[in-house]
Amino acid sequence: MPLTLGTAGHIDHGKTALVEALTGTNTDRLPEERARGISIELGYALLELPSGRRLSVVDVPGHERFVRTMVAGASGIDLFLLVVDAGEGPRAQTLEHLEILRLLGVERGVAAVTKVDAVDRGRAAAAAAAAHELVPAAEVVGVSAVTGEGLDELRAALDRAAEVRPRRDAATRLYVDRVFSLPGAGTVATGTLWSGAIAAGDRLDVLPGGFGVRVRGVQVHGEAVERAEAGQRVAVALAAERRRRPARGDALVAPGAYPVSYRLDVLLEGAVADGARVLVCHGTSAVPARVVRIGDEHAQLRLERPVVSARGDCFVLRRATTLGGGVVLDPAPPRHADPERVGRASVASPVREEELRRRGLGADGLERAGGWVFSAAWLADLRARARAALAAREDELDPGLPASALVGEAPWAADVVPLLGLERVGARLYLPGRRPSSAGRGDELRLGPGFEPVEVEPQLARQLEREGRLVRLGSGLAISPEAYRRARELLVAECGRAGTISLARYRDLLGVSRRVAQLLLERFDSDRVTLRVGDERRLRRSAATG
Repeated sequence: MPLTLGTAGHIDHGKTALVEALTGTNTDRLPEERARGISIELGYALLELPSGRRLSVVDVPGHERFVRTMVAGASGIDLFLLVVDAGEGPRAQTLEHLEILRLLGVERGVAAVTKVDAVDRGRAAAAAAAAHELVPAAEVVGVSAVTGEGLDELRAALDRAAEVRPRRDAATRLYVDRVFSLPGAGTVATGTLWSGAIAAGDRLDVLPGGFGVRVRGVQVHGEAVERAEAGQRVAVALAAERRRRPARGDALVAPGAYPVSYRLDVLLEGAVADGARVLVCHGTSAVPARVVRIGDEHAQLRLERPVVSARGDCFVLRRATTLGGGVVLDPAPPRHADPERVGRASVASPVREEELRRRGLGADGLERAGGWVFSAAWLADLRARARAALAAREDELDPGLPASALVGEAPWAADVVPLLGLERVGARLYLPGRRPSSAGRGDELRLGPGFEPVEVEPQLARQLEREGRLVRLGSGLAISPEAYRRARELLVAECGRAGTISLARYRDLLGVSRRVAQLLLERFDSDRVTLRVGDERRLRRSAATG
């Protein structure tokens, strides 16, 4: 499933250098950016992960003057890469960027503590501890873009964070963040494809501009493709009506699928006063607006220019700094807000029935499960997204997913997931009638107690590893769980004796080739047993005490 990764962090903490070290692409494309040594505009790159997954990377500026540009880049991303300087620790824009990610609903990601080669271990550890406090659910990895230390561990951590994140199944929508002309291609618009797909020959509306375009061609990271999918960074060559061209902030959408409105009914977060003048940052646009409070949590945003939005979209409110944000309840409400209608619309995702009563709202026409109250439309949307995520795995040997991959760690999951019409086998959920198809496969593999890996088809290897029948090393190789356990025991014992272990020492200890020893050590790095420090490994505290 295509996903987009966005950077976040304070100026000069090394976001662009880290992206270049990971991808080989310098995302600072403007002469002014390279001359001043700071990012001003959004930059883009393609990141290949160990599993073969490809992430579109959006690199954002860290300077406080360009926070609006950061919001535009963060809108539509699936994962974050928080960057914290090992010498400085979290700073002002670290915190503001994290707040923006939270308001936009971006919950999964990894923290990278950069420039660890330039400070002592104690200082780097303090910065890592501070990063962990900011994002306790994310892995924290120490890295150096100069020496390459920690880059493999960071790729593995990003791979784990990107394992599954179902996207909402909806009509095509791409918010434009850049427009330019190319000889032979004409007008080209770029952006992150929020939903749907785009292919050559498609006809799309440009909103709020109000004109149509025909798609002449589609590229993803410089490669021509027949069809771009949601979650990818896309460049679209366009033939427009009457030679008009889209602008940054416009949306390319399926005809008739999205409203254009000067008003939004919203569920509001933050201390934003009634009548306040704000900038509504949504998609890649920033539109002046006035806040009309309807209640403690609800408001209507009266916009100076129209926007294109959908129910459930997140937005950020700013003036000189970030004031708050919220969620769109109605993208095209009537001019005069009805508190009762807005209140009922706010029951989009499950809330406790007592919380509904606290808001002074009734539960008529709403669904109930285990003390939770939610709308039938929300349940139908969740069911459709869950089924789409499972349908995308039809070609997998194990087409199922755990509930957490479909709905996250939501407190209502245990009560609502049984309503999705899925079948449960163990801890995994399946479309009705689907089951793992690895039965009888893998029996021919000769996985003995030795450390020498055998070749296994990657898809089969992933499924057999889920079943506890092997342990993967790299792509297409595996050893038995018994061999993995013995290799780990020898590693732990040697690190306990000597403090660290080198690749050569581990090779000699196991009596294997350098290649096999390297594969095992990389697996232990990925499993958070070891931490690479220069040319050696040391045990992580959890492994040493476990």
